[in-house]
Formats: sequence, C-alpha cells, structure tokens
Amino acid sequence: MPIFVASRISGNDNAVFPDRLEIDAENVTYFKGTIIGYRKTIIPRVNIASVHIGSGLLFADVVIETTGGKEVRACGFRKRDARAVLDMLV
Repeated sequence: MPIFVASRISGNDNAVFPDRLEIDAENVTYFKGTIIGYRKTIIPRVNIASVHIGSGLLFADVVIETTGGKEVRACGFRKRDARAVLDMLV
C-alpha cells in the first residue's frame, strides 16, 4: 500500500502535522493532522470522480473530487509524489 506524506516545509500546517495519503486497491485514505491525532477521510476508489494537481513553485496539492460532490485537498506534496498519486488514481 503506497503511502505519500507531505513535506513539513511546505506550509499549510504541515510543519507539525503533515498531510498523508494512503492508497490501496479499494480506498484512498486521507489523514489531516490535528493537535491530537489525525482526522481521517476514507474515499472508496469507485466514488472518485476526478483527481487533479494544483502545482506551486516547489510543492503540489492533490485534489480529489467524489461523485457526491465532496472535495478533498491534500496539500504540500513533492511534485513527483503528486504525479504518482495522479497516475495511480486515473
């Protein structure tokens, strides 16, 4: 199961609690760090409507939209990791 962790120097509250994406055959699990633990969002792969990358100068955000209209934005990944996520989900 591939695990992608955002860079701690990317900003977006990632210095202490970096965003994390775990991808398996059935689900994409998004972890957003909080002061105590993580907030976890599980997205079944069959419910993914689109995936795109918002790229900045050094880092990229992965945006996953579901068929129900929900949007998950995982911020601060290295560009090559964001492209790998995109390739796995498209």
